[in-house]
Amino acid sequence: MRNRNVAAFTAALIAGAIAGSMAGPRPVNAVAREIIELQRDVTTLLQGQKDLANQMTQDHTVLKTLVEQTGDSVNKLGGTVGSMQKSVQDVQANSGARLDTMSTQVQGLSDNLEEIKSRLGKLNQQLVDLQNTVQNLDSKISGSAPAANGGSTPPAASNPSGGVPVAASSAPGGPAPSADTLYSNGLRDITSGKYDLARSEFQDYLKYYGDTDLASNAQFYLGEIAYSQKQYEQAVNEYDKVLSNYPKSFKLAPAHLKKGMALLEVGQKTSAIRELRDVIKRYPGTEEDRRARAKLKELGVATAVAR
Repeated sequence: MRNRNVAAFTAALIAGAIAGSMAGPRPVNAVAREIIELQRDVTTLLQGQKDLANQMTQDHTVLKTLVEQTGDSVNKLGGTVGSMQKSVQDVQANSGARLDTMSTQVQGLSDNLEEIKSRLGKLNQQLVDLQNTVQNLDSKISGSAPAANGGSTPPAASNPSGGVPVAASSAPGGPAPSADTLYSNGLRDITSGKYDLARSEFQDYLKYYGDTDLASNAQFYLGEIAYSQKQYEQAVNEYDKVLSNYPKSFKLAPAHLKKGMALLEVGQKTSAIRELRDVIKRYPGTEEDRRARAKLKELGVATAVAR
């Protein structure tokens, strides 16, 4: 009985060993497969990391190139902007001188127009006076004609065209040129740049006709001539004469403005700013107001004193 039990136990052991030997390789194979799969995953991960590193290196290279190109573009743009700023400054400097010259020429043309209007008014009045004179002469001739010649023919002294009798015409003369001649010649010469000749003509105008309506214009143009010749202190004096001697002149606004400009040229900035502000205060909405504001802005100064 005991021997049978031992034999059964031994058989069981052998069966267990056989079963164990048959079942043992399965867990080892599973682990091996997992290890292989893990190695494959690790290999894939390492490859992906390598690919990512390569891609980052390429992106960095491209980005670096773009940054360098952008830097070059910015430098070129900076150079271009600098050149443009210099060009603008040059244009502004040249435009300022041209604007002053053009302003003088425009004022000269404006005065020419005013002078023409004045002459037309005088001519119209002279024409009216002449017509009245002719009518008076006609009435006198008509009254005396019947007694002289029986009314058969007109008097021989009358002008056949209906104008003034020849004997009635006369040409007044004088030692000095006429006011119109002096003034017109002065305007013509200042607009054509013959400043010395224009100065002489305007001085003669003031000498002989200093109490006429255009005397303040002649005085103003003496300031313009001095300013154009860069004689700025003399220009200030000439503009001052307009302001002090001709308080009703229509050249007051431009005289104030140009006096301020001339004061800037001689370094009297405080007085110049005061003069330009006075233009803005006294003559709002005018061309002088606009130019005074532009000059104060260029100087970085407020257009009015803060209260």
